[in-house]
Amino acid sequence: QVRLVESGGGSVQAGASRTLSCKFSGRPFEDYTIGWLRRAPGKERDVVASASRVADKFFFQDSVKGRFSIFRHNANNTVDLQMNSLEPEAPAVSFCAATRSIGGITASDYPSWGQGTQVPVSS
Repeated sequence: QVRLVESGGGSVQAGASRTLSCKFSGRPFEDYTIGWLRRAPGKERDVVASASRVADKFFFQDSVKGRFSIFRHNANNTVDLQMNSLEPEAPAVSFCAATRSIGGITASDYPSWGQGTQVPVSS
């Protein structure tokens, strides 16, 4: 069974950077695309970024392009989301999720989820 554990959450000031890390276990890591998703209050979860199980295939939501990077570390089964120039916004929960899909660009692609973490951004 796939298990995903997020770490790195915590409050930051607007404009600052923060890196979230996702630790994957339970199945062969190379068989899974890993995504970082976000759920804002009153909204559906959406995919912020994903690192495909296919080499060098990445997805970024338009709102984070140029500010966020995603790194897949096959040696230790982790995926990091580096977030720069964070902007104040309504509190959201960030989730790490896994799918056998190659793309992983919609929330419905992901059957396996972590518990979530928060990065409140204050102005």
